[in-house]
Amino acid sequence: MTTLKVDVHHVTRVEGHGNIVVDVQNGVLKQCDLQIVETPRFFEAMLRGRPYLDASHLTSRICGICAVGHATASLRATEQALGVTPSPQTTLLRKLNFHGEILDSHILHIYMLVAPDYLGVGSVIPLAQSAPDVVLRALRMKQLAGDLCAAICGRHTHPISMTVGGFTHFPSLETLRELRARLVASRADCDATIELLAGLEFPRFERDTEYVALHKGEEYCFIDGVIDSSDGGRWDLEDYRLVTNETIVPHSSAKHTRHQRDSYMVGALARFNINHDKLHPRARAAAEALGLAPKVINPYLIAAAQAVEVVHCTEDAIQLIDQLLEMGIRHEEPAAPTRLTGEGVGAAEVPRGTLFHHYQIEDGAIVGANCIIPTGQNLANIELDMRALVPTILDRSQEDITLALEMLVRAYDPCISCSTHMLNVRFV
Repeated sequence: MTTLKVDVHHVTRVEGHGNIVVDVQNGVLKQCDLQIVETPRFFEAMLRGRPYLDASHLTSRICGICAVGHATASLRATEQALGVTPSPQTTLLRKLNFHGEILDSHILHIYMLVAPDYLGVGSVIPLAQSAPDVVLRALRMKQLAGDLCAAICGRHTHPISMTVGGFTHFPSLETLRELRARLVASRADCDATIELLAGLEFPRFERDTEYVALHKGEEYCFIDGVIDSSDGGRWDLEDYRLVTNETIVPHSSAKHTRHQRDSYMVGALARFNINHDKLHPRARAAAEALGLAPKVINPYLIAAAQAVEVVHCTEDAIQLIDQLLEMGIRHEEPAAPTRLTGEGVGAAEVPRGTLFHHYQIEDGAIVGANCIIPTGQNLANIELDMRALVPTILDRSQEDITLALEMLVRAYDPCISCSTHMLNVRFV
């Protein structure tokens, strides 16, 4: 096709409103935008003047899927500002809790948002009829992930027992043993997930870019650490603005970011490329079964990288529970602040990528806040992927081109807001 106009309002199976607008004239790409049309929600402004203990509970409302991740980054920012040192037990429980959220979100994306494209159905609803075993597996895995979070932080969506310096609720040893047994049993579901993805034919599209993720010692990092780049260099969390470099673009209510190139990617594929050697052996075997070896530069394979992380988080959760069982669970008071005025940055690798929270606190009240969300960091990269993809598929029908673009956006699992909307495709 030498002339093409695509106007997708709005992309389905993503959180929130996002439009794809493409204009090709006489074989020349004139416009290729991912337009974000959500109204800003001003969570940073809501935090100003609030007691520091409110921050994690408020910011967990930014996203119902990444509520634990926002609470974790918020708590780490507050703790850095106020000189709080969490106990070893708190650190282990937070890691275990975080794995529950990674598992929950990745399973949602792989099975319910991505799989329908590859299994020839429009959504998970008809998939439940055509492949009930696949959907039941997904629901079983999501149930386990949700139960894991509930045992640690009271509930997954908007956790209630996470607090500065620790927890206000603790799981029993019996609950941990039950969760461990279920995680061990879930290995079969993990294997089946890898087998399912290994049988899918992902689009053959590659575009090299910069990959950014947290890095920390000998662990596959999800909390704290330093900022690492596939293009070289490491930055302390306090220097996150040197990496993100947010800018305003005219066609989007969300800011774009850039670092050492015109864009960079965060998320499961970036983590895989940065921290592959820190994966659990079973996760490395899963990557090999999927044909993944760093550096992977096909964005459609983000779901495959997520599946590898599902295996890793399952295995690491088992090991974390073993450590907690050996230590025994102590009902301890949260670690106390050593000061009430300070500034701190917290970071966490939530399902969609690196999340930053930055707080300024005076006399126990928040006077300044900044939150940089993973999807915002990915938007420029998605657009550049779209612009590279379109010229290579102009020999296809308009319907197939539209689907390829939607699948590309969905591959990133963008969390544009906290709602999912129906699709209305209009060609102009």
